Amino acid sequence: MQKTPASDEFTVVTPSARIDRQAHGWRAKCLQRLVRLDLPVPQTVAIPAATVRAIAAGHLIDCKEILSHFGPNPLVSVRPSPENPDWGGPATVLNVGLNRDRMPKLAERHGQAGAEAIALRFIQSYATHVARLDPDMFPVTEPSGAAIQEAIRVYEYEMDEEFPRTADRQLADVLRSMARAWEGTTARLLRQAKGAPAEASLGLVVQAMAQGVGKGISGAGVIQFVDGVTGQPQITGRYLGQGQGRDVMTDSGAIYLTKDPRGPSLEELAPEIFDDLVRFGAACRRRLREEMQIEFTIEDGRLAVLDAIRVQRSSRAGLRIAVALAEDEVISRQEAVLRVEPRALSELLHKQVDPRVPRAVLATGIAASPGGAVGKIVFSSSAAQAFAARGEACILVRRETAPEDIRGMHSAVGVLTERGGMTSHAAVIARGLGLPCVVGADIRIHARDKQIVANGRKLGEGDLITLDGSTGQILEGEAEMLPPALDDHFRKLLGWADQFRDIGVRANADTPADAATARAFAAEGIGLCRTEHMFFEEARLIAMREMIFADKSEDRAAALARLLPMQRDDFVQLFDIMAGLPVCIRLFDPPLHEFLPHEREGMRELAEALDKPLSDVTRRVEALREFNPMLGMRGVRLGVVLPEIYDMQARAIFEATVEVARRGAAVVPEIMIPLVSARREVELVKTRVDAVAAAVKVSMKCDFDYKLGVMVETPRAALRAGEIAQHASFLSFGTNDLTQMTYGLSRDDAGRFMNTYVQKGVFREDPFHILDTDGVGELLLIGADRGRNTRPDLTVSICGEHGGNPESIGFCRQAGFDYVSCSPYRVPMARLAAAHLALKDIVV
Repeated sequence: MQKTPASDEFTVVTPSARIDRQAHGWRAKCLQRLVRLDLPVPQTVAIPAATVRAIAAGHLIDCKEILSHFGPNPLVSVRPSPENPDWGGPATVLNVGLNRDRMPKLAERHGQAGAEAIALRFIQSYATHVARLDPDMFPVTEPSGAAIQEAIRVYEYEMDEEFPRTADRQLADVLRSMARAWEGTTARLLRQAKGAPAEASLGLVVQAMAQGVGKGISGAGVIQFVDGVTGQPQITGRYLGQGQGRDVMTDSGAIYLTKDPRGPSLEELAPEIFDDLVRFGAACRRRLREEMQIEFTIEDGRLAVLDAIRVQRSSRAGLRIAVALAEDEVISRQEAVLRVEPRALSELLHKQVDPRVPRAVLATGIAASPGGAVGKIVFSSSAAQAFAARGEACILVRRETAPEDIRGMHSAVGVLTERGGMTSHAAVIARGLGLPCVVGADIRIHARDKQIVANGRKLGEGDLITLDGSTGQILEGEAEMLPPALDDHFRKLLGWADQFRDIGVRANADTPADAATARAFAAEGIGLCRTEHMFFEEARLIAMREMIFADKSEDRAAALARLLPMQRDDFVQLFDIMAGLPVCIRLFDPPLHEFLPHEREGMRELAEALDKPLSDVTRRVEALREFNPMLGMRGVRLGVVLPEIYDMQARAIFEATVEVARRGAAVVPEIMIPLVSARREVELVKTRVDAVAAAVKVSMKCDFDYKLGVMVETPRAALRAGEIAQHASFLSFGTNDLTQMTYGLSRDDAGRFMNTYVQKGVFREDPFHILDTDGVGELLLIGADRGRNTRPDLTVSICGEHGGNPESIGFCRQAGFDYVSCSPYRVPMARLAAAHLALKDIVV
């Protein structure tokens, strides 16, 4: 008995009805699809968002007309139906229409106890969700006639009116309450936090009640067919006899769905119903092209499907589900690629704290590098190295990290800092190393006492903690972990992504271990190898310091000659690992003072090692100290003033090229000059590099090719890219320093006020985290355009932290860049993001 409504205020859900997700919401559209699958869905009416907005504004809808579509004396439920299920909505209200006159019939059908349970639940639900009374006024009690009368008494006393008796009055009140709840400030802020637009609308669904209470097999349950954490095929869910709604998931009396040695199951209790549910799940997967969780009710042995929602899933489950659907030809490979968010991949590359396990949170901070790690607290790099040497996992805890902490970070399994933001030294290096990292944590470090204070708790060196770099939480003790999800499904999805993307993806790799990681993640080469990180190893640091203290060119050359074979071996390893893929090596960049101690004890040890007076060491350290090291004697300026450094590095690169070539591997190294701001700088360095290349060709009797390019990190280099390109085969934009110099900001200090700036709308986003396409982006466009006007075959790329950011990749792709380069652990995300951009262009 389906009447046609007299207006557009509501629509009866039938296979042919005009139900639109934007107008009626996701739940209404999903229920229509279930009806089309011929599933036993109770009679349903969809109220569109326009009507709901009118109800909130005071419009009176004809509730008698709605109820007439459910037969005489109906009981109905009202559920929210926003456009996106993630946006939430007001609580569902069941059994609307129940009154004193309906009770005898209800008792006849479901038994007196069942009828009283239904009535008490409805009165309490109506009082708390519609009348907004305090739930504490209605204590949990056994259903009975007396309990029902007491609940009504409390309602009527608090509301100073009789409890509504008619179904149309109850339905009108429920619809008005839910409509106004959606428009409330708190609800709006909550859904906006979940990504909903400010103008997000709500539809409502009115559905005939299928009671989970009865004399025969009766109850309610939910069932799904994959594990929400792993994505593996598995029937999970709960069933509660003589129950209603989603309370089954928390009720201690709920039983399992499949046969289980721990207790009874629905499969044993009602095998035919269980088989129907499995069949319904397969139909939903095939026709709705998704893994669904089905909410069902059984009333006296009759199965009803009340709802079906997309299975809530972790990132690893989402990827596995998408690949499985594509392999089963339920969806296309293109759609599988588009279903997995690029940023979700970061969580799959590392161990993760198991989300199913309770957490003892000590403190929180900024989730700077994803993954989970368990280790003992250490407060210095030397302690981290000592723990690692003993085979003990440790977490390096620092107020903030500095370049001299690199070795400690390599030795630790995670990094925790009291200060810093997403682009602080600790965050950037940790992402490059693939280390879980939390920065800016609400802890206090007492380095002298080797203690941290977190939420009133004192922890010392050697105490065990768990770091969750995906959520920013620091947990007490050892938490349960999930292994990385680098399985066949992961590789297949990224293989499909590579078929669709149209921009290259390389990796920033400073060590052979980094290069191996880059290869494992299918990077198309190394876009940035920062050679300075190689000099912090103990054996090399003393030779580096000897070079710094040398006063004559020949003495510097002699010290550097000791480093030459080490550098050559570094490059041989990189070339071997990359197996013919391009390798771009940035020449020495940092200021020399970073390689010297800054504390008196360290200076005394250095004086002994160099056999020099402490006063000489102190004077040299003071002489190299700069007011603003970022803008001082570094990068190409070192190459011009102390050319022996670049001479040694160029020779090491070319000798490694020859050594690898003689084994049959073709290598064309790319040499990049850092921090250039003038054409003459490039000319001077190029002249010496070309001379070293010519000398190596003669001495080793072997010819080879190489490319020389520029790392564009200063605004002037971007503006003068046309003349710089005369002497460069490629330009690679180092957006970390370019952003600092464009804004006049230190990325290590900007975190102190960046949140305020973003909140007040000064910046849309942190420019060190999301590429500033207006300011810094304009410099990139100018540099690329002017460079290519001079040299049409110029290769253009970016190699800063922005290279792994999906929005930045989109900008570079639109600008016609050849590739992006990012830390090895961001390569999978970059590959997938590039595929998303290409596929979305095709769809448009």
